[in-house]
Amino acid sequence: MSDLINYASCGLLWLGLLTKAPDLARRWRDPFLLTLSAVLALSSLCFLLGAPGTVGFVNGASGVPNLAAPLTYGTVTAYGAASLTLVMRWRGGPGTGRAIRRWTLGYTAVLAGIAALFVLGDAAVERRTDFDTYYATTPYIAEMIVLYLGAHLTAVVVTACRSLSWARQLRGSLRAGLVMMGAGNLVGCGYSVAKLLAVGARWCDRDWSVLATTFPAACAGLGAAITVIGIVIPLFAPFLAVRARCWRAYVRLGPLERTLTGPLTRESLRAPRPLWPSATRWLTWRQSSIYNGLHYLGRHLDESLFRQTYAERARAGADPQQAEAAAWAAVIAAAVRAPHEERADTVVPLADRPDLPVLLRVSDALAEDSGDRALAVC
Repeated sequence: MSDLINYASCGLLWLGLLTKAPDLARRWRDPFLLTLSAVLALSSLCFLLGAPGTVGFVNGASGVPNLAAPLTYGTVTAYGAASLTLVMRWRGGPGTGRAIRRWTLGYTAVLAGIAALFVLGDAAVERRTDFDTYYATTPYIAEMIVLYLGAHLTAVVVTACRSLSWARQLRGSLRAGLVMMGAGNLVGCGYSVAKLLAVGARWCDRDWSVLATTFPAACAGLGAAITVIGIVIPLFAPFLAVRARCWRAYVRLGPLERTLTGPLTRESLRAPRPLWPSATRWLTWRQSSIYNGLHYLGRHLDESLFRQTYAERARAGADPQQAEAAAWAAVIAAAVRAPHEERADTVVPLADRPDLPVLLRVSDALAEDSGDRALAVC
């Protein structure tokens, strides 16, 4: 089950990385995009290398017992450093580049130390799940374990503090993303803290192996998932917000399009609806149909009815925009119902392509006149 969860998480993260591949190919020198891609890639590698099945494969294929341990520890450490770098690049400001270079050099030294200590130590017995506690008293290997756990704990604590501190100054999707990142890194602290407690217990001749296996894995997985969600929120929130606005506008234009159904159908003025349910395409399709219908009715719109309705709504306390929308709704509905053999004596000037806010207000007025309050406030 542990293998399945790890591999599924790894696959989802690589899927997220693939969605950024086109941007990465176009802007491969963008430091923020490179750091974001590194966070996603390293997070997925943490899940991949942490799976017991992968541990056994790496050890067996390399012929070096426990080689998977320093690889996993190095990846976990690099992931923590990349998350910290991402937050620093996100915020920017004077001295950011210098601070990032210092952290990068420091964690490069940590990675080199992990490799050197593993080579100097003796870890001849393969341990797939309890490597930390089994070798907690082995020279050099113990130092390697403490080094990577300390480096990881430092990275996640600093990242959490900076994310949550910066989030207090912001609003919107960026604040939500930083809060999630901070929470994810706080949960990730449990990984290092639990393992350090288990290692410390081993130094005191106590066996807390369970604390070093089940609990840290849960913290690492949950923390990485929350952190990645926090990264994704500011990236996709604007895209989703635009789509949501398009869907709302599409729904709100429904009463106006339904009012124009007669001439649209009779004169074959509707273009074929796009098959794929895309918010922008369906909104464009509905707008085009409305424009065609209004253009057809343009010479049948009664100016006297427009002025009368506008004056009535203004006297009733409506603001100018609401009164104008109600007047347009009245003349459009009347033009649709009336026979069109004769042209009206006075015609309301109709813009060739009224903008979307005007269409929305007219559609809302038609919805209110028809009693469809739900669409009027959608």
